[in-house]
Order: sequence, then C-alpha cells, then structure tokens
Amino acid sequence: MKTTLMALALLGGAFALGAGTAAAQTPKKGGMLNFAISAETAHYDCHASDTYATLHFSSPFYSTLLRFNLAKFPDVEGDLAKSWTVAPDLMSYTFKLHEGVKFHDGGTLTSADVKATYERLRNPPSGVVSTRKATFADIGEIDTPDPTTVVFKMKAVNAAMLEHFASPWNCIYAAKDLAENAAAPRTKVNGTGPFTFVEHVKGSHVAGKRNDAYFKPGLPYLDGYKGIFTLQAAAMLNALQGGQVLGEFRGISPAERDRLVATMGDKVRIEEESWTLNLLVAFNTEKKPFDDVRVRKALLMAIDRWGGSQGLSKISTLRSVGGVIRPGSPFATPEAELAKLPGFSKDIKAAREEAKRLLKEAGVPDLKFTLWNRNLAMPYTPAGVFLIDQWRQIGVTVEHKQSDTGTYLATMNAGNHDVAIDFSNLFMDDSSLGLAKYLSVDRAPENRSRSKDAELDRLYDEHMRERDPEKRKGLIRAFEKRLFEQAYQQPLLWWHRIVPTHKVLMGWQMSPSHNLGQDLAGVWLNQ
Repeated sequence: MKTTLMALALLGGAFALGAGTAAAQTPKKGGMLNFAISAETAHYDCHASDTYATLHFSSPFYSTLLRFNLAKFPDVEGDLAKSWTVAPDLMSYTFKLHEGVKFHDGGTLTSADVKATYERLRNPPSGVVSTRKATFADIGEIDTPDPTTVVFKMKAVNAAMLEHFASPWNCIYAAKDLAENAAAPRTKVNGTGPFTFVEHVKGSHVAGKRNDAYFKPGLPYLDGYKGIFTLQAAAMLNALQGGQVLGEFRGISPAERDRLVATMGDKVRIEEESWTLNLLVAFNTEKKPFDDVRVRKALLMAIDRWGGSQGLSKISTLRSVGGVIRPGSPFATPEAELAKLPGFSKDIKAAREEAKRLLKEAGVPDLKFTLWNRNLAMPYTPAGVFLIDQWRQIGVTVEHKQSDTGTYLATMNAGNHDVAIDFSNLFMDDSSLGLAKYLSVDRAPENRSRSKDAELDRLYDEHMRERDPEKRKGLIRAFEKRLFEQAYQQPLLWWHRIVPTHKVLMGWQMSPSHNLGQDLAGVWLNQ
C-alpha cells in the first residue's frame, strides 16, 4: 500500500542484490553477529535524534507501526500493525495491531502505547525533543476504541502520511514508561523488537540478545549481536578484513571499497546505491555577521560544487550535486534549473567575484570564523577541508573544529556554532520529509541555521496539501528558490552508498537509506 506521490519515488541506480538473494536459501538459526558502527550515539531516544548512530544502536530493540518493504521500496508493510485502512479523503488512518505483543519488561503492548508514542512525537512535553514534530503536526486526534485498534484523525491532508508512519525513527515506547518519565527513552531501553538490550559499554560496543518472546514467529535468527564502535576508518577496515566484524551498514568510500576488494577477494560482498543523504552548509543566523544574507550568500557562491563533486566522489561518499530533493528523483530540480540558483553557478570565477563584492559591501572583506564539523573521516573531514579551500579563494580564513557526534550535535542544537557542516538524513524521497528540516526553527528543531521564515513555512504547508504532482513540484521549486536566495543553509553534495559485508552474512537488505532495515531480525550467518 502506498500513496500516489511516493509511488513515483523509485530512482535510477539499481540495487546490487547480494545479501537479498538469501531468500533462496534456508536461514540458519544461531550465531553472534559483530558489526561496525562508525559513530556512538549520545543517547538512545529515536524520537529526539536524526543521526544513524542512534538507529544502528536502537533499531534492534524496537518495533514501529509500519515499515518499508525494502524488496519493493518505497512500498510499506506492517510491523506492529497487521492491517490498516486509509479513508479516501486521507483524513483518517485506522490500524489493527498484532495481539499479544510483549515489551521486553513483560508488559503487553496495546493501542495506548501507540497513542502515547505519537502524542510524544507530535507534541513533545517540556524537556523532550521530537525532531519529527513538524512531520506529525497534521494529526488532530488519536483514538483507541479498543486495545488493538488505533485511529489517527487528521487536521489536514498529508499526501505522504502512510510513509511517515513507516519511519524508522518512530520507535514505539511503553505508555507507562513515558508516564513515569517522558525522557526515559534517552537512557532506558524497553521495546518490542527482535532483540533485548544486554549492555552499552561506552567507547566499546552495544550488545543485544535474541528476544524469545518476539511476536514474529521464527525470528530473529541470530542468538545475539554486538555493534562495535569503530570511530577510525582504518580500524574499521582492519576489523572487516580480519573478520572481527562482518559488516559496516552505513557506507564506505570508493577507495575503501577498492582496498577491501583487493585484500578480501570473493570473501567480501559490495553493494552500492544512490543515497537519501546529503551534507549541508548551515549558518547560524542568530550570530553576526551570519545574520546578514549577503555574507551567507557570498560564502555559498564561492563553492564550486560541480568541480568539487568530481574530485570528492573519488575519495569520499560525496557524489551528486543537487538541491533539497535527491538528484534524479521525480521532484528533484533539473541540473539546468539548479545552475541558475545562488550557490550552484557553473561559472565559478564570476560567482567568486560576486562573492567578494558582497563580503566587501557587508563590511567583512577579511572574514574569519570557525567551521564546526563532525570527526567522522567519511565524508565529514574531506568536506571540511574542501570548504575551507573554497572559502580561502575569496579571502576568507576558517578554523576547522571537529568533535565527536554527541558534542557536535549538542553544540549545534544549542546554537553555539558560527558555521557548521550539518546533514539532512532522510529515509525516503518524499518532499514532506526533505523540506521539513528547513522550516522555521520553532517548527523544526533540526533546523540548525536557527532561521525563521514565514514564507518558507507557508510554501511548505501549501505543498503538503497538494495532491497533484505537477502543482506540488512547482511549490517545491518556489520553496527551494526562496531558501537558496535567503541562504540560511544549503546542500553541499549528496552521498553515494557503498556497503561492505562478509558473504557469510545473509538476509540483510540494501536500500537508499542507511536508516532502514537495521532491526537485524532477518539477518543470519551462513557458517
């Protein structure tokens, strides 16, 4: 089941099926899986996060209402929901839940837990962050007529609502846990997923074991797993080569791929796909001189994305030039139109001369600032080095400051940065998700430019109600044009996903998003 708009979202860039062909074989029970996680989450709460580090940590412990069927992406299928109906006018969604589902603490899941979860997502209490707040703002009422039925009544149409119910970030929490402490999921794990929490050793690993009470018969196959934090790329590659870990599910660079193929031969499986992820340049509009649109626009105009993509694609996961929607997808801006927007000119010499003029006009011809960045080698470090070089060419001096994921996010979320390399971490191509990050900060906490723009908010809301694809496309273009003219934040480059796994690891499915398919329920070891 899927909406008309998301049915258009399949792109070029075919899946390399590899592990997905495991369906032809009989899965084997047992075994412990070690896999690499190249960043350590600062907390466990899916609702409050937008980094994969949280999902790769937490997904095996939790269930969601719906999920994406990766073999038929972007179709959705039930997870906790065994069936559902959607009103023809898209103003109500009714879900029937599986019966007898147990939380890891022994409690029985009911519709009250689903309601409490989505109330927290759409209207988080004081002290709780929901980065999905804007996504679910169209929900009006949530009714629970019986323990296995939950009805969402909408205030307004959201053409991609069904896909949003399938978001991997919508971990279902126990209502009683939230009633006792709304912030409990930050440090406590109590889900209904295929694995139960064993331990989190900071700086080392997270471990889970098979949930024998899991509601899906026969799953999971594994006895348990360890997600091992390998923050240095060299350590991760060495662990893969040596068999200490059997996969890294986020993505590696072309050079790292080539090294693994050369050293491991037919022992390694490589799968590649276009990625629903980009890096952003975000200016803190609450700090001078970045409250001046001339300064922001000048810094964006100085970046040669077209030339940079050619070089960076050889050494990093960064590849495609694009706007707010993934390049090649149905609602993406064509290259010819994109090149007319601020920051995307192909005449980089003229663009840089204009950038220098704007900085001089704004009174900061010799601008100096700190670029805040994440200490992940791939692709944050090469992106930072690239940007510093681009800005040097218009006389701007930049200090490059990198930190671990927790500190990096805390700094940006608190507004303590000048300029940052941020990210837009999507799980599907629909514009209702892709544009949400750029809304006014009081609607979208993940907007790290901290900007407020009523016109962007209006265009977003209007496009959300529009069910005609061509009219919706026009509203997306207007939104993008406004965003780039105001230069609050802007995509640098979109990523290309390359995932290495040992060939004994079976049942894991590749997708355009590293946020999807990480509950590990169907993974097994052919050894």
